Amino acid sequence: MTTRMMGEPVRRVEDRRLLTGGGRYLDDLGADAVEVAVLRSPHAHAKILDIDVTGALEVPGLLAIYTYEDLTGPLADPLPLLIPHPALTHGRTQYPLARDEVNYVGEAVAMVVAENRYLAEDAVERIVVSYEVLPPVVGIAAARAAERLVHPDVPGNVAAHFVQETGDAAAAIAAAPHRLELELDIERSASTPLEGRGVLARWDTDAQRLRIWTSTQTSTGVRAAVAVKLGLDLGSVEVITPDVGGGFGVKIMHPWPEEVLVPMAARALGRPVKFTEDRREHFISSAHERGQLQRIEVGYDDDGRLLGLSVRFWHDHGAYIPYGLIVPIITSTQLLGPYKPGAYRVEFESLYTNTVIVTPYRGAGRPQGVFAMERTMDAIAADLGLDRAEVRERNFIQPEEMPYDHGLIFQDGRPLIYDSGDFPASLAKLKKLIGWDSWSDYQAQARAEGRQVGIGLACYVEGTGVGPYEGGHVQVETTGKVKVATGLTSQGQGHQTAFAQIVADELGVPMSDIEVVTGDTRRFPYAVGTFASRAAVMSGSAIALAARAARAKILKVAAEALEAEADDLEIVEGKVRVKGSPSAEISLGTVAVLSNPLRYAFDEASKAATQFAVGHPELPPVGEDDEPGIEGRDYYSPLRSTFANGMHAVIVETDPDTAEIKILRYCVVHDCGTLINPMIVAGQVHGGVAQGVGGALYERMAYDEAGQLQNASFMDFLMPYASEMPDEIEIDHLQTPSPLNPLGIKGAGEAGVIPGAAVFAAAISDAEGFEITKMPISPSELFELRSARRAAGQRKGNRS
Repeated sequence: MTTRMMGEPVRRVEDRRLLTGGGRYLDDLGADAVEVAVLRSPHAHAKILDIDVTGALEVPGLLAIYTYEDLTGPLADPLPLLIPHPALTHGRTQYPLARDEVNYVGEAVAMVVAENRYLAEDAVERIVVSYEVLPPVVGIAAARAAERLVHPDVPGNVAAHFVQETGDAAAAIAAAPHRLELELDIERSASTPLEGRGVLARWDTDAQRLRIWTSTQTSTGVRAAVAVKLGLDLGSVEVITPDVGGGFGVKIMHPWPEEVLVPMAARALGRPVKFTEDRREHFISSAHERGQLQRIEVGYDDDGRLLGLSVRFWHDHGAYIPYGLIVPIITSTQLLGPYKPGAYRVEFESLYTNTVIVTPYRGAGRPQGVFAMERTMDAIAADLGLDRAEVRERNFIQPEEMPYDHGLIFQDGRPLIYDSGDFPASLAKLKKLIGWDSWSDYQAQARAEGRQVGIGLACYVEGTGVGPYEGGHVQVETTGKVKVATGLTSQGQGHQTAFAQIVADELGVPMSDIEVVTGDTRRFPYAVGTFASRAAVMSGSAIALAARAARAKILKVAAEALEAEADDLEIVEGKVRVKGSPSAEISLGTVAVLSNPLRYAFDEASKAATQFAVGHPELPPVGEDDEPGIEGRDYYSPLRSTFANGMHAVIVETDPDTAEIKILRYCVVHDCGTLINPMIVAGQVHGGVAQGVGGALYERMAYDEAGQLQNASFMDFLMPYASEMPDEIEIDHLQTPSPLNPLGIKGAGEAGVIPGAAVFAAAISDAEGFEITKMPISPSELFELRSARRAAGQRKGNRS
């Protein structure tokens, strides 16, 4: 019997190559390429009065200097606003090179091409730019005050004002027996992948074709953008995504200025041109996320059940808004989590500031939303003196209510309808895993020992597998090997393994006979990209459908060869055989040979496939509805997103003197529908939890009042080491398959990071005895909160 691969913890087939130095990343390519350095704005807000390149022209090895004045045609227009929305009334995007104004430190002003990066940077240092420095707008408070404007034609710094509601939340809250108001704050953070951005372009003068390699999450998106900006036919642009050293959202933004400028230079110079971003450039000129201020009003009954919820928040999207409103829309809808809110109203403003742009970062608006909702749940429990888990359970959507329609519109423009899930069962698993019911005894014992320990719980629902589509192509070679191609990219998620597991089951072939290619427009030209935990749902489903089409062709050809009915055949270990008669079999390679009628017999295999050896003599060698070869191509385009879910619990200990926060245990219950590979899902959860720990306790983008990023290096931008992580991340799974796709899959890529801020805030609050309303939180900030609380207590005592 063939072992079924779906659901098995198969070791990742790509790891040996990646872990032994066999990976080929962008900077490993283009040894013959000339290189780029970019002159970036030192000011957060300034007018450009003059650019003098005279001194740079003397640098040996200089090949070209480009400023805005050198851009023509569509390149002289602003970069695209990728996702328009009716609420986005004042969308502004930057030019590839600043035209007459800069709006954040790091904005590209000029690009230099030289024989190597060293010479290019020498030339950059000799370019003199005269600025008229303007007062910047830094932070949400300054943007809301609108005493200064980022863009003079955008009143109030407001790019978008958006409202969604179901029911009359204000009336429900006013009539509720209990009411609370919360003010919450989450700061900016950033993806910071190990590999920054990079692009290499090669222009073929004879063929008039452009080939681009770029470290991206959407090779087809980059191809379309470059074709438009350079005035090329789509078919004249090829984009290849090599190994990518992490994306986490920042590389779904496209095109970056360099992704159009480098191809422009390659065509103009007739030489391959390469740009590799350095670490400081990534901090100051790529993208950030997370920054929001939130105001919540909630009404509830004596049992803690929600009757009305009203949320207003302000979202800092930076100097431009190329990726639209995806992040705040996700916050506004996904904050509902697994709960029935009663009447619900959400309102947000997306604000311009003179800081780096905001685009999705792993979790994409959900950590902020979960922070809002879970802090609300904890506040209700505290107000009523109820168990925090019990309050959550009383508000859960029940499994028999699935599919559950919230009556709202999700970020994909489709109704917010949860497809599957069993939240009570997940909570029961988590409580058992963390020991929730015995926690009070543990905490009492710890306190008796002088230790401050706390436990936190946070729930989330994550929209995954957003459309519009992905495709897959499966081809059986005459060697019996199977080639699989899909258009979306890989950034280390294990796609080659997971997709091969799907094909192995569908075609009955060993995984060692399957090769998977992603992110190469030459192999699969139509795709959307890798983001929003969509790869397994979208490409996995498309590949399964493509494999099923190939399987149908295999059985048809084999049935003729074996003189049997197709329904009587099975495919085992790469061979088609008659069920119950293993001796009557034919290999997939032979089937592939027979599927392609040839005129010339150039070897023994092709001799068997000549038109004189196969097929019925009274029928054409290739039927009207047929084609040569064993191939399957199909697309998966869902009605709407799938919704994964999960719950996290953490136990922390806070040092009574230093306020250091130590993680004692971290537990996860996760439901991503049908598991393709539990080991890969566990890896995704581990990585996500690590980023969640970083976001909750360490990472922030520290801007000063002048808009200068103070921690634009890994010396100053703190990230958790292995020493800051718990010894073990304990995981349990629940599988409620999605009814929306052929495999029952829901996404898993972002789950680990989503509840990070919420679960740590809850645990620290439990340990300290006061609420945490602002994240991330460092030991020094916790120390200050303690001091302020003690001082307030003393003042209150003095007054009494």
